Amino acid sequence: MSPPENFNPPAPTASDRIELIQTFVRIVQAGSLSAAAQQLGTTQPTISRRLQLLERSMGLRLLQRSTHAMKLTEDGERCYERALNLLAEWESFEFDLRGANVEAGGSLRVVVPNAFGQRQLIAPLAEFMRRHPGITVEWLLYDRIADFIAHGIDCAIQVGEVTDPSVVAIRLAEVPRMLAIAPSLLAQHTMPAHPRDLAGMPWLAIPQFYRREITLKNVITDEVAEVAFQPRLSSDSLYALTNAAVEGVGLMLGSAWLLQEHMENGRLVPLLPEWEAVPLPVSIIYPYARFYPARLRYFIETMREAMPAAVGSAARWT
Repeated sequence: MSPPENFNPPAPTASDRIELIQTFVRIVQAGSLSAAAQQLGTTQPTISRRLQLLERSMGLRLLQRSTHAMKLTEDGERCYERALNLLAEWESFEFDLRGANVEAGGSLRVVVPNAFGQRQLIAPLAEFMRRHPGITVEWLLYDRIADFIAHGIDCAIQVGEVTDPSVVAIRLAEVPRMLAIAPSLLAQHTMPAHPRDLAGMPWLAIPQFYRREITLKNVITDEVAEVAFQPRLSSDSLYALTNAAVEGVGLMLGSAWLLQEHMENGRLVPLLPEWEAVPLPVSIIYPYARFYPARLRYFIETMREAMPAAVGSAARWT
């Protein structure tokens, strides 16, 4: 028998509201009701009922839905931002009460640089997930930092200086860099003896870190040299530039962890090994908040432990 028209369901309790808010956040992060249902192991009608109950209890419309799209309302945007803080505070409350015995859960959305995140960080990620089986991770490969709030990002690994004053930045390590060139390209030029000899050679550039000039320092004499050049090829992909270097398109200044294998196999050779560029800092960054969920704390801890080995140490090639 269907309920009478004036039937109103009982108002959700405080614990019910936490579940409803968790569902709302998952809907936004998943991008649809069906995706949220799949992630939460329930049905789309259940997710829809939870959303309706939350909207009814708050007296607000949080989402505008059509056949093909879903968009946060203005109230929904405010609710989502506050909900993230509320859930983090709730988890922090549980963590503080239960201490080290708390089993962290939930979903963590992490942005990592494309090449670094595919290669050097998978082992630390796997270790993190072995330690915390209740946490699911969305591993997003971007070479540019996404909007934390708009995209529901919990944290990001950033290579290079952090200039955004609105985020917390914890420096984890530094990436040594090396100059490398393909033997076939080097054969077309005189072996350089000083950085000034590099200016007339073909260059590859990665705009995030260098475009038309670099600074090198001699590790023996402390001499500093500026090298200006016009790149033949620029790309925001380390993998693309490294492959182009192997093909002899140009020389490059790249991360030691990425170039070492190619040097060991003879596909690339070092240039001026006694001259080094300043290492690039690697940081984990995340928005300021009053409380941080246990899953984020544990992830930061794991990355702090693993990052020095992940970036490698400066190699000396002779």
